[in-house]
Amino acid sequence: MSEILDEIDKRLLEELKRNARENIASLSKKLGIPRTTVHYRIKRLIEEGIIERFTIKPNYKKLNLGTTAFILVRYDPDSGLTQREVAEQIAKIPGVYEVHIIAGEWDLLIKVRAPSAEDIGKIVIDKLREIKGVGQTVTMVSFVTVKEEL
Repeated sequence: MSEILDEIDKRLLEELKRNARENIASLSKKLGIPRTTVHYRIKRLIEEGIIERFTIKPNYKKLNLGTTAFILVRYDPDSGLTQREVAEQIAKIPGVYEVHIIAGEWDLLIKVRAPSAEDIGKIVIDKLREIKGVGQTVTMVSFVTVKEEL
């Protein structure tokens, strides 16, 4: 970054995280700065890589993907694959939304979405556990999401 984010940049980012479609005039009014300044700051945040993209927040329940689970995976080093290769294979499974290589007792943390817990079970049993390099797994179904950022 060419400069540290100031309070206006931070407030602008928060507003854009809430609604990336909000127009410049509305942002200008909320932040109390001229529209040209808002436009310039957004452009700069994009150029500096602070804003990577503008996206949407789907309603997963309405998409029939209302069940979320987190899966912990132990990597099997005898598989002949690297941990990163295993993670990349897992990332290709339909229904997998996040794959993290983590430190600690477990090696990977995976976030999945599906219509039901039964469907998540199918992902784990029929897809995830079939990947070479996947050892033990533990699946935790989420009851409710209190906070989730994009």
